[in-house]
Amino acid sequence: MQIPAEISFHNLPSSPEIEAEIRQRIGKLEKIYDRMTTCRVRVDQRNSNGSGTIPPVVRIELSLPGRKDLVVTHEPEHLQRKFKHPDVHNAVHEAFHTAERQLAEFKSQLTNHKAAGTHEAANEFSGQIAEVTPGEDFGFLLTKEGGLLYFHRNSLLSGDFNTLKRGMPVSYIEEMGDTGPTASKVRLRV
Repeated sequence: MQIPAEISFHNLPSSPEIEAEIRQRIGKLEKIYDRMTTCRVRVDQRNSNGSGTIPPVVRIELSLPGRKDLVVTHEPEHLQRKFKHPDVHNAVHEAFHTAERQLAEFKSQLTNHKAAGTHEAANEFSGQIAEVTPGEDFGFLLTKEGGLLYFHRNSLLSGDFNTLKRGMPVSYIEEMGDTGPTASKVRLRV
């Protein structure tokens, strides 16, 4: 992940045991899809009763490049129907189980979309020039998610590399290079 995971507890004390469990499950999410930008987990005890049978709500937000955040939230009613005595462990397990399934579905759709794409435009993204180094023949694009992608002078298909300026809108294809994701087939948008 580009940004370290954030874990917070609200209306209940933080627990090193639960935090370790959450970090382990985040690691599993990274194995499913290693391009996650960040993961935010909030464990919130919204309601309580005398018998302590209302479990906390676990909310997981996954930031993924090229997509709006994937959000998973399990309300207490779901856990109360599924478990006789639901607790925070059940809440964490159920939320991450759903997040893993949804992330695997997203990855599958992305893979199928790229494989089935008969035209490059289906895999094009929009961004803008963030930085250009004419003497070095490379630059960086700012993606709509706020990340930076390397591109080389030879990747520019339209326009003059020497006249590129910060903020100019571009479209590009993202590919995996030797050192990570790079922008290829960069075109100036008019």
